[in-house]
Amino acid sequence: MKPFKLLTAVFALCSLTMFGQGAKNIKINEVMTNNTASVVDEYGNHHAWIELANTSFSTINLRGMYIATDTAVLNKKMPAPDRIAMMSIIPSNEPRTNLSARQHLLLYLNSNPASGSLHISAKCDPTTPLWIGIYEGNGVDLVDSVTVPVLAANTSYAREKDGSDTWVVASADLVTPNIGNLVQVSESKLAQIKRDDPHGFAITLLSMGIVFSCLALLFIFFSIFGKYMKAKQDTKHSQMKARHLSIISAQNDDDEDERAFPKMKVRQQNTKGDDPDVYAAVISLALKEYLDNTHDIESDIITIIPKHSNWTRV
Repeated sequence: MKPFKLLTAVFALCSLTMFGQGAKNIKINEVMTNNTASVVDEYGNHHAWIELANTSFSTINLRGMYIATDTAVLNKKMPAPDRIAMMSIIPSNEPRTNLSARQHLLLYLNSNPASGSLHISAKCDPTTPLWIGIYEGNGVDLVDSVTVPVLAANTSYAREKDGSDTWVVASADLVTPNIGNLVQVSESKLAQIKRDDPHGFAITLLSMGIVFSCLALLFIFFSIFGKYMKAKQDTKHSQMKARHLSIISAQNDDDEDERAFPKMKVRQQNTKGDDPDVYAAVISLALKEYLDNTHDIESDIITIIPKHSNWTRV
């Protein structure tokens, strides 16, 4: 008996694991929140609707799973019974909820379950963005979710193709309820910004962030450049100051030499013959001697004959 119980437990665990993995293949595939002329129910009424898709290659039964449009269920501290009370259950007595591979299921929102097995009471306000989530039967595990922006009448929010991570706004002629999605929509950047940021808060914050970032970079650049120029100027000033001090030091050394050796300096100046008075005296003496005929008569050489005169006293 014990081996049999063990095998039973292992089989049950594997079954739960396989079911959990299968549930993850159920995706919200397309949503229309403002239906005025699109899909009609069996009574001829227009309801907001959600399309679920089985993206796996095996059959998955959706009975007992839940659809939620109230973000309060995202509170993880909320007990499962309270969370389930805020959700709409997918009927378990409907054969169409047993989805085979690549099959789709359409559920009507804002409706009364008494109107039909595909009618659920999950609320949908077309004038505000709508969050939609699918929960497993335990009311705890979130299978898939999406936030739908405000849509124009008869347009849908759909994946580009079944199971794709890219969502687009599909115009009325590209809406594909109950069939696979292959939406080729070239939405302009401006239209996408208007859809994702209708009040312009995000683009304003982005613009201000770019401006302040540029100003910060300019401040940093000019601060560093200013410090560099100041350091360069200080270096140049220091070099000039050092040069000036060396010149003053050299002059002081010359003054000390002059005070220490005054006679030697005078003699050096005299030997150089830089004194004009000496030249004048020598020329005057030569002229005087010439006029007094105190020289030898020669053709090219003037010879001063020694003679006592008044100049000898100089």
